Amino acid sequence: MRKLVYYVASTLDGFIAAPDGSYDFFPLEPDVVAHLVAEWPQTFPTFAHPQLGIESPTGRFDALVMGRGTYDPALKAGVTSPYAHLKQYVFSRSLPPSDDPQVEIVDSDPVAFVRGLKRQPGGDIWLCGGGQLAGQLLDEVDELVVKLNPIVVGSGIPLTDRGFAPHRFTLVEARPFDSGLVLLRYTVPAR
Repeated sequence: MRKLVYYVASTLDGFIAAPDGSYDFFPLEPDVVAHLVAEWPQTFPTFAHPQLGIESPTGRFDALVMGRGTYDPALKAGVTSPYAHLKQYVFSRSLPPSDDPQVEIVDSDPVAFVRGLKRQPGGDIWLCGGGQLAGQLLDEVDELVVKLNPIVVGSGIPLTDRGFAPHRFTLVEARPFDSGLVLLRYTVPAR
């Protein structure tokens, strides 16, 4: 069965974006970018591939899910398919259907939809963001990959936005970088 992987950048105090949804305060340090291009090339927006030397991104994902707030910056820039190399599912009750064949607007329950996706054949599914969608899908997350940045911001969009409900993960990899970022990979203990 396919896995749902929440791969996200976070601050030390658990925020994935500023209160306005921006995330440009996360630095792109050369040592980290080189690793991510080599190991996680599919997680870069398609428009960035030429600048990063990514010709044909391969890896574990063939689809991603994201919330409306995560999708909005691309839309505002006139980009309807920010990850054109992947099938994109955008959860929104207010967006009209997309004309782009790689983008499907989903207005149904995210949990039921993702459970259905996980049963279909294919690669793993990237939970791209944001905090509200991650909060709704936390019980479905099979792997959590956090790019933990050495930054404290004080407020913003949390890693998961949901009521108090502790979830335990098992650390399977920790990779520190000279720039201070630590890439942490967790799995869910046997259910």
